[in-house]
Formats: sequence, structure tokens, C-alpha cells
Amino acid sequence: MITTKKVVSKADYKAFVKFPFDIYKDSKYWVPPIISQELATFDAKKNPIFNDAEATLFLAYKDNKIVGRIAAIINWLEVKDQNIKKMRFGWFDFIDDQDVSKALLEEVYNIGKANNLVYTEGPVGFSNLDKVGVITEGFDTVGNMITWYNHPYYVNHYKAHGFSVEKKYSENRFPFENVKPEFFYKAQELIKRRYQLTALDLKKTSEVMPYVDQMFDLFNDSYASLSSFVAITDIQKEYFKKKFISFINPEYIKFVLDKDKKLVAFAVVMPRFASALKQMNGKLFPLGFLKLLKAKKESKDVMFYLIGVHPDYQNKGVHAVIFNEYYNTFTEKGIQTCYRTPELEDNEAIHKIWKHFDPEVYIRRCTFKKELH
Repeated sequence: MITTKKVVSKADYKAFVKFPFDIYKDSKYWVPPIISQELATFDAKKNPIFNDAEATLFLAYKDNKIVGRIAAIINWLEVKDQNIKKMRFGWFDFIDDQDVSKALLEEVYNIGKANNLVYTEGPVGFSNLDKVGVITEGFDTVGNMITWYNHPYYVNHYKAHGFSVEKKYSENRFPFENVKPEFFYKAQELIKRRYQLTALDLKKTSEVMPYVDQMFDLFNDSYASLSSFVAITDIQKEYFKKKFISFINPEYIKFVLDKDKKLVAFAVVMPRFASALKQMNGKLFPLGFLKLLKAKKESKDVMFYLIGVHPDYQNKGVHAVIFNEYYNTFTEKGIQTCYRTPELEDNEAIHKIWKHFDPEVYIRRCTFKKELH
């Protein structure tokens, strides 16, 4: 018999966060999250997303053992401001027992119906900066810290429970040697002169911080047209500053300014922490933090996390300025492989940006949708 329990106590939250450490303990490809960070994600006192969203977490039990988990999420900015009547769910993990996944999804349906929502979609997080999608291809590839991994049987569960594919994503990678500066060096010089642009080469986090608010504003502007986009609020900006900026080498954050010193383009690249995170196994202390610092300094693989160009400058080749800056930085650092985070397969603009680098799709993933009747 399968029972579900709402997560309430500290012990429940810890059990929720640590459940994947059980079902993926034998996986060579799963990358453990940092336990303390995961707990903070669901702490309304620490995560300002709870000013505009709510999450109800559930655990599933079979024979008094935890066999699944799910987070039922409502983003009220999405529901009320955008009139998108969507019930979100994420952090959805389960053993290969369809009664388990069904019981957890029933909790999501019940909350969605109680709030007069029309459909449910997942796995997704609270916003566009959270993890997204279930893997459909590429199970034999090591993941990273900003995506979910899952067993192949997950897809069968979604289909068995009446879900259909909603959005498709792909993850790409390419060796740095594919990057040929002749594709963008002359172009970026011309573009900088034509539009009076300046690229910033920053070396310290303190130099980056004055531009971060502008960066998030530009993120909102440049991604607003994408499906399911929910803007980042001012209070969330402060949260993401603390959560992400310290993980990023300042020289891996690139800004392009116009003649009035306004930000018109940005890109954020992170060292790929997969190997360090696997060694840490979720624990930041006592030695995990040192492993992260070592990876931050020495990793020869990087991940393009965010890239944004102001709508007025899109399709004008501004990305060439950014790539030229990265080419110089990556050459100096001896970078070997560049990875990209999940990108919507119908986002033609982003695919055009990368075409010269001959990228390889190594993971495909999607979200699933079901009407709430």
C-alpha cells in the first residue's frame, strides 16, 4: 500500500532532499545537489520566491520506506499577472512503481483543482532560473549542478498517467577548439564601432556587482517572449546574487555597454562543478567547500549558464563581442569543453548564435502536461 505524507518537519524536509541520494546511489551519471542549498530553496525565510509562489512538498511511503517525492508549486505571478492557470510540479523522483508516481501526482492534481487551475506541467521549478525537464535521451552522460537527472523509466510513468509532451529542450556541448576567432573577431570590431559599444573585462566580484541588477533587468527583457517566462522580481535579484555570483569566476561574466553606459548584452559562464559535486556527495563542509574552490579555479570545462541581448540589439551581431571576450579568457585558462544549459528546441535565435561552433546535442529533455478535469 502506498501512502503520501505532506512535508512539515525539519526531518521531513531533510528526507525530501536526501531521497535522490538513495535511488541514484549506484548511478555514475547523477550529480548530487548540495544538501544545504536544496533545503534553503524550500525555506520561505531564505528564498524570496515564496513572496509570490507557494510549494507543498510530499513524500510517498511503501512498507514504511520512502519511495518517492514531489513538490507541488503555484507561481502566483504566472497565474494572476499572466493569467496562465498552470499548476507546476518538480523535484519529482520515484521508484519504478506506477502506483507511487500516481499517488504523488494525485496530490498535485488536488491542489491544482482546489485553486481552479486548468492544467499541470512538470518537472519545472519556481521560475526560469530553476531546473527543468525530464531526460528523454542522454542517460549515459554525467549531468551538472543546474539540471535534474532521472532514470529512463520516468518517461514511461508520465505517459502511463496520461501526460503529453509540452516543451522540448536540448543540451549541447562543443570542444573549445571548435571556436574559430575569425568567425567573430572582425565582426565584433565593426559592431563595437557601429553601435558605440564597450565590452567590460572584469577581474573581481566587486567589479561585477554594480551591474548585476541591470543584468537581471536585461534578462527579463530579453527572455520575456519565451513561453512560460516569469520575470524575476527585485527581491529575487538579491537572492540570486547571493546564491550564484559567489560560484562564478568574475572573469566568466561578460557585459557589453552602450555609449550611455547602459547594459545591452551579458553572458554568464560557470565552471563545470560535476566532478567536485560527485566527490562532495551533497556535503559542503568540512571539505566540500574546498573542492568547489579548487574546481572553480582549475576546471577545464565550462557551462554557458545565461546569455541575453536587449531586444533593440538582437540580430545585430552583438553576441560576436561576447564570444570574442570569452575566446580570450578561455584561451588563457586552457578551457577544453563548453557546455550549454537546457535550451528550448524552438528557440531559433539561440541556435543561430551557436551554429559556427558545430555543437553536439548530448541530452534531450522535455516537460509533460496534463489537463486538470
